[in-house]
Amino acid sequence: MVTAVVGANWGDEGKGKITDMLAQKSDIVVRFQGGANAGHTIINPYGKFSLHLLPSGVCTPGVVNIIGNGVAFDIPKFLAELSSLEKRGVPKPEIYVSDRCQIMMPYHVLLDTYEEERLGKNAFGSTKSGIAPFYSDKFAKIGFELCELFDEEYLKEKLARELEVKNLLIRDIYHKEELSFEEIFETLLSWREKIRPYLCDTGAYLRKANREGKRILLEGQLGSLKDPDYGIYPMVTSSSTLAGYAAVGAGLPPYAIDEIIVITKAYSSAVGAGEFVSEIFGEEATQMREHGGDAGEYGATTGRPRRMGWFDCVATRYGCEVQGATEAVLTAIDCLSYLDEIKICVGYEYNGQILRDFPVTPVLRRCKPVLRSFPGWKCDIRGIREFEKLPKEARDYILFIEQEIGVPIKIVSTGPDRADFIDRSDSM
Repeated sequence: MVTAVVGANWGDEGKGKITDMLAQKSDIVVRFQGGANAGHTIINPYGKFSLHLLPSGVCTPGVVNIIGNGVAFDIPKFLAELSSLEKRGVPKPEIYVSDRCQIMMPYHVLLDTYEEERLGKNAFGSTKSGIAPFYSDKFAKIGFELCELFDEEYLKEKLARELEVKNLLIRDIYHKEELSFEEIFETLLSWREKIRPYLCDTGAYLRKANREGKRILLEGQLGSLKDPDYGIYPMVTSSSTLAGYAAVGAGLPPYAIDEIIVITKAYSSAVGAGEFVSEIFGEEATQMREHGGDAGEYGATTGRPRRMGWFDCVATRYGCEVQGATEAVLTAIDCLSYLDEIKICVGYEYNGQILRDFPVTPVLRRCKPVLRSFPGWKCDIRGIREFEKLPKEARDYILFIEQEIGVPIKIVSTGPDRADFIDRSDSM
């Protein structure tokens, strides 16, 4: 059984908690794309963790965790995260890294930082984790696979060739200090020995596990609207955030994926620049941000305050469609309990028309939200585990969203802890 867990929106939907929760019933959890540029926050008996590269199954004993070939692999951050887990009392997880994974090189972060600086007010709002330069190199066929660290002569020749071009860019475009070949080469060799114990042909491992009937969970990063093909281009990430890419990024055949669980939040939030039709501002946004879970709505990687908005039916329905959702999870419903009135974006107004289908970015820029109001429930619902025990107003809100997005909401998260959820599967 292979299940993909992906986001319907801009990211920040609560995928970490749901993956951590579903890991309890899984044999293997796989990260299949992205890098350390976004985090998944999970809360379980060991404490609260913001995971950036590690799969969200690392806090579940007995689960095998895999970093697939589609990931932008930052070796120092990977090692630091593993060490941090152990220091906090989490049993050392069983973890493997694809030998086809490509390496986040030291110059990728520099180039990301320099380019954002050069763009100024036109910057993309990057986390400056090196993601765009990494994937640019990968698809220009000048990246470095982990397996290449073990062919020293080849590595030396390739690095010299690539640094010649990178230093031209750094010196003549960004006017910064050139990079040292010797320093970077020695860094790569030191990384090689530290990462050696984790390397594996993870694609072969997963295909064998699938044939044996193992329960495999594929964990995505960010959400549909950050996908470079189907998202709010150009303010997107640099790897596909869709379940369709999960097969590629993990090393499984596409027909192996049995379920696609799409996560969406009971309101909207986003980190970084880009179109966000249902966005709210000022005190209204501040209040929603501060009520957003135990830590509020701040980026798990950057700490930046997230942009806030009402639930967007147009964007979420589209997000579920491009993901190919078989079911949905609605998170953070408890965070809206403070509101007397809750709004939902049910359409986009554009040139006198009401759009229900998510448009391309140039149209999106000119859209205004069409909002519908719902009464709030004004009581604490955190930790409720039965749908019928929710206030009628909360039930009506959930059922309206379910109807609008066209996908059954089988799980409703009612709090940040692993056990805070309602399972509606048996009643549907």
